[in-house]
Amino acid sequence: MRILAIDTSSQAASAAIVDDGVVAGEFFVNAKLTHSQTIMPMVDSLINCTRLSLDSIDAFAVSTGPGSFTGLRIGISAAKGLAHALNKPVYAVSTLEGLAYNLSMANGIVCPVMDARCNQVYTAFFECKNSKIKRLSEDAAMSIDELGKKINEYEKTVIFVGDGANLCYNVLSDKCNVALCSPLNMHQRAASVAAAAASGNLQLLSPSELAPSYLRLPQAQRELLAKQNGGN
Repeated sequence: MRILAIDTSSQAASAAIVDDGVVAGEFFVNAKLTHSQTIMPMVDSLINCTRLSLDSIDAFAVSTGPGSFTGLRIGISAAKGLAHALNKPVYAVSTLEGLAYNLSMANGIVCPVMDARCNQVYTAFFECKNSKIKRLSEDAAMSIDELGKKINEYEKTVIFVGDGANLCYNVLSDKCNVALCSPLNMHQRAASVAAAAASGNLQLLSPSELAPSYLRLPQAQRELLAKQNGGN
């Protein structure tokens, strides 16, 4: 299957085409540009450089969260538009699961962590073994202290990956058996999103079924609810 994948869940943006497990091409930009400026030109360049056509794509894949609220909306809108225009199906991929596929060649417990601010992270646990990824927990938002307690339940070395990896390692390395992945594998990658989509663990969706998974409300809504609850 030929999959065109998009990731705009964080500061970096990327697009990739993976053809039956082989990366045909990938673009990655981490230059603090808005994703609305970069993602569609990136897709166009990817198609041109690989000398493939959009019609030849069998399915699209996109990170649907958790992550940047604005970034997720941009990526999902791009994937929806492409899939709808070409009448193709699409995979909704957890950002955390995509990050786990960065370390598909590792053997052990992988813990993707994304900085959710206020001493909180978005996280989940996966087991990587023989190039296979097995989900061990659902995506969740939690405090770093709570994450440390969950890590100690595994009684194994847990490898951090993601933009919250250094933060969590600095806080928890004295309390937990943790390690950092290589900096080259730290960021979200569209090729890993495609790998997760092709794993057989996810269902194909129609473009209209795509929706972001934020895990928690945007800050403005949380502040409004706090004021309302405080006034009751």
